[in-house]
Amino acid sequence: MNVHKPILCLDFDGVIHSYESGWQGVGCISDDPVPGACDFLLAASVVFDVAIFSSRSAKVEGVAAMQAWLHRHMTNHLIDTETPADESDVHPAERAYEFVHETISWPMEKPPAFITIDDRALTFDGMWPKMADLVRFKPWNRKKAS
Repeated sequence: MNVHKPILCLDFDGVIHSYESGWQGVGCISDDPVPGACDFLLAASVVFDVAIFSSRSAKVEGVAAMQAWLHRHMTNHLIDTETPADESDVHPAERAYEFVHETISWPMEKPPAFITIDDRALTFDGMWPKMADLVRFKPWNRKKAS
């Protein structure tokens, strides 16, 4: 029996990728992961069907860039956190490749998610926000310290 897990949709820039350098093009991803992102992805994939959807997703080049970036960072994370492998174990780069390409989905359109995590979104609670509040909105990583 194939058990379907709920879909968790994650934005890429500002959620997984720290996006400190800002937009540099669909295929250019130059910053490190947000701290804890790799551990979160591994844990979330046990409970959810994880879909990474971004403005980059509209282009094949963007999806390939996100996959390559995540593969590189997930490999480094697995190397740093796993116990040394013996000859029978799968190398962290192979585990990361399988995780990125077989466990994570990379839709080109927004999926029908159970929940979405995005750094540039508000939870709609039935009350429409004020325009002034929307204009002043800043994502978590762009807010100045008070």
